[in-house]
Amino acid sequence: MKQLTVILAIMLLLLSCGGRRQLSPEELSHKLDSVKNVEINEKLRLQGIDLELSDNPLKQFYDSLNLQTLPISYTEDYVKFLPAFKPIPQEIIPFFELLDCNEPKAVSLPESLGAKLILIATDEQPHLYSLWLYSLDDDFRPVDKLCLYAIEDKSDEINPDEFIQYFSITSDYEIRLLDYSRILHKANFEEVYYIDSSRKFMMRESSLE
Repeated sequence: MKQLTVILAIMLLLLSCGGRRQLSPEELSHKLDSVKNVEINEKLRLQGIDLELSDNPLKQFYDSLNLQTLPISYTEDYVKFLPAFKPIPQEIIPFFELLDCNEPKAVSLPESLGAKLILIATDEQPHLYSLWLYSLDDDFRPVDKLCLYAIEDKSDEINPDEFIQYFSITSDYEIRLLDYSRILHKANFEEVYYIDSSRKFMMRESSLE
């Protein structure tokens, strides 16, 4: 922002100098857009994404992420503090069709049989995040996504002190989701997913008691 302010000040000074041709509104708008693009590219470069060196910003974004080792499972601290997650640049957000969130974050998972996976945390409520597991194609674009953990709607009658959403991902990429009752000490609902050859999440098991 400071860099942008300095550049704008220089531009305004040049425009005010006598003996120089005044820029048309269209020319001025183009120059301002150029300055904005420079600032955006600099922010991305600081995150390891250099648009000038690659025609695939999604690949550079993926390569810039921290790696989350497996296995992984739900803990209150994990969904609260999101260790190793990095902010997703605003320019990357549209590729993942992230709606109603301001500061999404992401971390990558180890590749398995060519499947590229990332965890994305979306902040539908202030400082509270839902977790989504995304699979990516060879061009690093989303193929499929699966909700691992969702922020509870305040209108729900479920008491969070009695109920938790549990998830786990094994080193073999078995993805297990369940609703767990703290009072009954058992799962009320369970789903098990795997990743198929098309990199989509397929359900292997589902049960409801």
